[in-house]
Amino acid sequence: MNRQPLIVHTDWSRSWGGQEIRTLTELREMRKLGFRTALIVREGAELARRCGAEGFDVHFIDFSSKFNLRAWLALLRLLWRLQPAVVNTHSSEDSWMAGAVARLCGVPLIARTRHVLAPVSSAFSYNAFPHVIFACSEAIAEQLAEQGVRRKKIVFQSTGIDEERFTFSATAREEIRRQYGLAETDILVGNVSFLRHYKGHEFIARTAASLPKQFKFMIVGGGNGRALLEEDIAKAGVQDRFILTGHREDPERFFSAMDMIFFSSYETEGISQSFIQGLLYGLPLLACRTPSILEPLEFVRQHRLVDYGDVAAARQGLLDLAAQSVRDEALIQRQRQDIAAKYGLKRMMENIAQVYRAHGVQAVG
Repeated sequence: MNRQPLIVHTDWSRSWGGQEIRTLTELREMRKLGFRTALIVREGAELARRCGAEGFDVHFIDFSSKFNLRAWLALLRLLWRLQPAVVNTHSSEDSWMAGAVARLCGVPLIARTRHVLAPVSSAFSYNAFPHVIFACSEAIAEQLAEQGVRRKKIVFQSTGIDEERFTFSATAREEIRRQYGLAETDILVGNVSFLRHYKGHEFIARTAASLPKQFKFMIVGGGNGRALLEEDIAKAGVQDRFILTGHREDPERFFSAMDMIFFSSYETEGISQSFIQGLLYGLPLLACRTPSILEPLEFVRQHRLVDYGDVAAARQGLLDLAAQSVRDEALIQRQRQDIAAKYGLKRMMENIAQVYRAHGVQAVG
């Protein structure tokens, strides 16, 4: 019989995005540390498909409504049988249900991960159920506290990025730029994200129309916002200067092809994973002023900030960054080290393991 503690994550979402990537990352890393791991999600979740393909135990509960009594009973039977050492919840409905049931079952550590910077409807579930709340940015932590969530429960922990994976490759730069017909003189402005309205890609399209022809734009990512983005690009008249790659499992290669990053998200973000990934490349950065995104900028040498929708400021920011785009390898390496020290995958797992140990949960042997 395997005596290792069992770590269970729960999620309401069926889609695929940063929240689900964070969950899968934690499951992978906890398994490497020797823990048993499992996932509880709704039928049809993309996270379930990916976890199943990697050999994780996946269980299905209908988290669509916390008023579903049958789902509550099924969850109670499941957690009572599994006897997890940790239950970590991620969305609203599953946090209510799994948090409450985990309390009834006497789970030693109940955690809730808060991914978005948005007002909570009530602080009750945050105070009543989890022992600890992992806030994905300092701004999220502060907002929760301001809304009445007890500060002693809140731990800042952004999603850790694998600094060994996200590193510059001259080979990838050459291959990607050749694949998409980019000339050596083209200035490639990139953005890696899922295609959703709050990612602000429409702002990039309008800014592109104001810039010289050698500025080209690449958005790496898929999502249900593609059709609308294509309309925005056509409306701006810049179809010939935009590259939409669709969803990619290898975004690290595409960062190498870019000359700068335009991070256009304007609301609800924690600290975006793709944002930190880009910072590891030391690329010049233009970003919109949003609270969570401002936090890592203390380590960034070349950046400009603009208000969302201010095309004139964005245009000038990109022109200024392009004029200063000579790579300083010493500065880039220092930036990589600083970013990895606070936002790297190793640091995330060290911090989470420390929280686990504080609640008596650690791998055996």
